[in-house]
Amino acid sequence: MGLFDGLQRQLRSVIEWQNPAPNALFEQWSDNGDEIKNASTLIVGPGQGCIFVYRGKVQAVFDSEGSYNLQTDNIPFWTTIASFMQFFESQYKVGIYFYRKTVILDQKWGTTSQIKYLDPTYKFPVGLRAYGNYSYRLAEPAQFFVNVVGEQNLFTTEQLRSVIVARLSQPLADFLATSRFGYLDIDTNREEISAGVLQKLLPQFAELGFAITDFRIEGTDFDEETLKRVNRIADMTAEAQAAKEVGLDYARIQQLEAMREAARNEGGGAGVGMGLGAGISFGQNLAQAMNTPVAAPGAAAQAASSDPMEKLAQLKKLFEAELITAEEYAEKKKSILDGL
Repeated sequence: MGLFDGLQRQLRSVIEWQNPAPNALFEQWSDNGDEIKNASTLIVGPGQGCIFVYRGKVQAVFDSEGSYNLQTDNIPFWTTIASFMQFFESQYKVGIYFYRKTVILDQKWGTTSQIKYLDPTYKFPVGLRAYGNYSYRLAEPAQFFVNVVGEQNLFTTEQLRSVIVARLSQPLADFLATSRFGYLDIDTNREEISAGVLQKLLPQFAELGFAITDFRIEGTDFDEETLKRVNRIADMTAEAQAAKEVGLDYARIQQLEAMREAARNEGGGAGVGMGLGAGISFGQNLAQAMNTPVAAPGAAAQAASSDPMEKLAQLKKLFEAELITAEEYAEKKKSILDGL
């Protein structure tokens, strides 16, 4: 046991971050004052740095890679430690921490709740969720230790992800509210939105001691209510365009549609009677719609309204737009042809 204990003390005389976990950002090497005082070698690996904390304050930071003999090499970092440890008392907290100084790449993020803002095109509130990835590095390790790590012995990339995601929603909402990007513009302007949000995040995270080096929006999802509203607007726009194509007023098309639905209602005796009446009325209104010229000045409009070919073309468009049934189409087509 004595030989083993001596070997262990010898190994611990080397200050080194051996085999750090892939997700480790900060990790304590030791809080044993005697172990720190008796150390003889400091090894800082590629992409690593270390800090010395005494009585809750960061007293020194060292990020030069290499192996150093603490007895002979003149290292300001170790000189600072030695001066503090000369009068070390066990009741005081002391520690050496290693940190990762390389860029942490391709970390995933997603909004934890819907982002609400007023759509500039549709003029109603929309709900948006977004997701993507980001990269970052520890820019000020001492500041990061004080503001984020605190007294934790280990701080990981997952813990920092929680810090970042919790602060994403407000800058994203602010940018969307002022940039005038609505439902129709989000996907085609993701790069510009990402760059704008990044500029809002940089000063906020700089205060915590780390820097976002890359920020991307990979996709967005709007809430169900927004999708329903937008789809309804799209349907109404398409119907209005179809009405325009067949030379009818959109309000008139809506009236014909309502009457057709009423004509199809066969529920109960009263429903049959109402359906019959509505069907007769629908036929009369359809005939009126097809034979009444669209309000337009000049004789050309009057001639178009009495042209059988024009009537047949309008009738076919109504059928293709599913505004009349196949039976109604055939009956009216026969009526127009009989008139020849």
